[in-house]
Amino acid sequence: MHRRIWVALGVVLAVGGLAVTAGGASAYFWDASRADVIAQGVTVAGVDVGGLRRAEAEAAVRRALTARLREPVSVVYESRRFTLRPTTAGIRVDVARMIDDAVTASRSGNLAHRVVRDLRGERLEAQVPLQASLSRPYVASFVRRVSQLIDRPAHDARVEPKPFATGLRVIPSRAGLAVKRPALERALAGALLQGGGETVDVPTRAVFPRWWTTTLARRYSTYILVSRETYTLRLYKNLKLVKTYPIAVGRAGLETPAGQYEIDDKQINPSWHVPNSPWAGALAGRVIPPGPDDPIKSRWMGFYNGAGIHGTTEDWSIGTAASHGCIRMHIWDVEDLYDRVPLHTPIYVG
Repeated sequence: MHRRIWVALGVVLAVGGLAVTAGGASAYFWDASRADVIAQGVTVAGVDVGGLRRAEAEAAVRRALTARLREPVSVVYESRRFTLRPTTAGIRVDVARMIDDAVTASRSGNLAHRVVRDLRGERLEAQVPLQASLSRPYVASFVRRVSQLIDRPAHDARVEPKPFATGLRVIPSRAGLAVKRPALERALAGALLQGGGETVDVPTRAVFPRWWTTTLARRYSTYILVSRETYTLRLYKNLKLVKTYPIAVGRAGLETPAGQYEIDDKQINPSWHVPNSPWAGALAGRVIPPGPDDPIKSRWMGFYNGAGIHGTTEDWSIGTAASHGCIRMHIWDVEDLYDRVPLHTPIYVG
């Protein structure tokens, strides 16, 4: 009796083992036949490829991306708009690699897990991002061209002499603007790699002048204007006129040189270094020490190639064109001016 029971139990177990083995083999062959089928819920670069085989998925992704890559990316700053197409930027999309990643994701888990998931129609919910590259030099070149149209340099505040050097006009400062090129390159590259159709706002930064209108007076703490037309020298402190002096300027043929200069030499009771000029005659090239023979009286403020401001005893010449190119002043005036004027003071002769 016991023997018959054990024989029957063996037969049952043998039949069950065969059934399990047959089921396992069936599951294996069924899974192998779907080795290139992408699981439901998988997307590639935003394209749903769930349930498609490798070749079908690749074709579907190529169709979708071809359409997307024709869409331009817009770069916008205020009313300006610039466009760049991904294909123009040399974008290269690796579709085969993306499909490989989708298939690999679909094959995750063990055999039983995949079979149960597929039989139940469960979704994997995996997203394969766009795998692409583009020409960074081309993007940089595009950003450079955009910047050239948007960038605006800052302008320092400055002073400008009025006609005949009779006054100063202040030209106001102006802040500038510059495109943040590295930031725009990153944003544009990201938009292009999304496949087009995006809008990118141009990031900018303010560019500040070195000298604002409000700080210009500090730059020009002292300024001299010489008007050859009106025979006057005007002294400005912090861009405010503080004193006007009568002067003599160079005669015809030996005019005081016009232009923008600075005081580059200051001397008390200077010697006269006679220019090597025909008008100097026998004195040309000599040095005349302070004294009655020295026409350079009391003070000297040089500004250009031997020309300068000095005192004179020929007070009758003040208010005329009488000198050999220098600016003459009454002695009391040149002494007053000397103490007010530091080295490197700008001087404009008009």
